[in-house]
Amino acid sequence: MLFEVVPPVSGVEEILFKAGEGRILSVDEYVQVYDFFTRHRPNLDKSTITYSRKVFIPLTNLCRDSCGYCVFAKKPWDTRAKTYTLDEVISIARIGEKLGCKEALFSLGDKPELAYPEFSEYLSRLGFRSTVEYLIHACDKVNTLTSLIPHVNPGTLSWSQMKEMKNVCASMGVMLENVSERLMEKGMAHENCPDKHPKARIAMIKAAGSLKIPFTTGILVGIGETVRERVESLLALRTIQLEFGHIQEVIIQNFRPKMDTRMSNFPEPQAEDFLATISLAHLILGGLTTIQAPPNLARVPLIEYVERGVRDFGGISPLTVDYINPEAPWPHLRSLKGELERMGYSFRERLCVYPRYIKEAGWVSRVFDEKIKEYVGDDGLVRPPWEAF
Repeated sequence: MLFEVVPPVSGVEEILFKAGEGRILSVDEYVQVYDFFTRHRPNLDKSTITYSRKVFIPLTNLCRDSCGYCVFAKKPWDTRAKTYTLDEVISIARIGEKLGCKEALFSLGDKPELAYPEFSEYLSRLGFRSTVEYLIHACDKVNTLTSLIPHVNPGTLSWSQMKEMKNVCASMGVMLENVSERLMEKGMAHENCPDKHPKARIAMIKAAGSLKIPFTTGILVGIGETVRERVESLLALRTIQLEFGHIQEVIIQNFRPKMDTRMSNFPEPQAEDFLATISLAHLILGGLTTIQAPPNLARVPLIEYVERGVRDFGGISPLTVDYINPEAPWPHLRSLKGELERMGYSFRERLCVYPRYIKEAGWVSRVFDEKIKEYVGDDGLVRPPWEAF
């Protein structure tokens, strides 16, 4: 059986048996299983855990949204506001090369030119009509001038923008966060965040699927949502994945309160609550995609994540901080590798594109063929001598 069941379980064993046969449960059944997972963990096979060695390039931290938990986004008049020049982008990428990085992760605020005329004018002086145009140009320069492969987290894009982006980045991502429109109401986490509307996010994820873009998405746990809303969000991603098959990883990310935000005094999820959500994600999605959780945000030993179904730790940088969560340092890769191997797992480096999407034609632009062939072995993971710890 996939899960340890200690009687009496009030029907949970039967529900888990149904899930083990591949049948979809009702939302109520998944909520019942979640409650079980707060007290019991899955009994999962040991396997390979992966990560990507990256540099983090926050192209601009200007953003038109005002999320209640965000310290990344800045206003133009804030002295901490910054938009990277192309020279700065390339400089970071080249240092990353020397440190064994293969991924250039671009993160940026959502459509700042629509909220701030002065930024629109700045882009115009550079010769660009939008932040996305500037991002495309920056990715192209990284491709041309360095050995790194771009992955972008650009906010909510249209189908046509993503079609153009596919020529300069090997993979893309946007967090769904949650399907609940209630979280956009006054006083909630996504008040005054037009680009966080669930329908817009769902539309983008589906559009990426239609374009065969290897994609990262996920949910944010602890921002005021209910367990039922978490289940509904995971089921929405399952439905999309069954249709398109392009979601290479689903991130289960725990909310961490930060100073100088509207949610600075908001409680973060309890450990058992978050671990139960990881188990739930593995139950709903584990056979269809990879479950990831950010290792630098963990409040428990990382082996507990792995025992719950996490099979990837995302991008970890030897150079740049996590600009979204600057208070949370990355784990030491060599120590993490040793811990996992002592517990019977292997720890391998991957590219920003997962092996399946490397091996199957049509997912990644031919622009990246030579770089990918240089880095990976027959299993689609980074091979010696490129693998670095």
